[in-house]
Amino acid sequence: MPLPLCRILYVEDEPDIRVVAQMALEAVGGFIVVACASGADALSAAPQAKADLLLLDVMMPGMDGLGTLRALREIPATAHTPAIFMTAKVQAAEVVVYKAMGALEVIPKPFDPMTLSAQIRRIWAAQP
Repeated sequence: MPLPLCRILYVEDEPDIRVVAQMALEAVGGFIVVACASGADALSAAPQAKADLLLLDVMMPGMDGLGTLRALREIPATAHTPAIFMTAKVQAAEVVVYKAMGALEVIPKPFDPMTLSAQIRRIWAAQP
């Protein structure tokens, strides 16, 4: 059984989506969320974030979610932190790539803010 999930490092470039997801995760899920607007922001925040989970958008300008995860794996604080991708790109072949990169799961967009926390808790509880 994994440790309790408390802190999430969340990376989403779209401000409206970022605000809605952060509010839902904090208000409904009771999580502490460190929200970042880009992969670069996530790399600066990661060492201090003490995240239990990385929640990453895939399609972002500059460094996309896959590049962000690769870069976060180079930082000792997030080298082994479990990751979940959130994306509209959920074709089977794409999901295989995300999981090959080490993602626990892929949450399709658009997501339901009211069930997002429960969805993340289910994924968290199912990890080996």
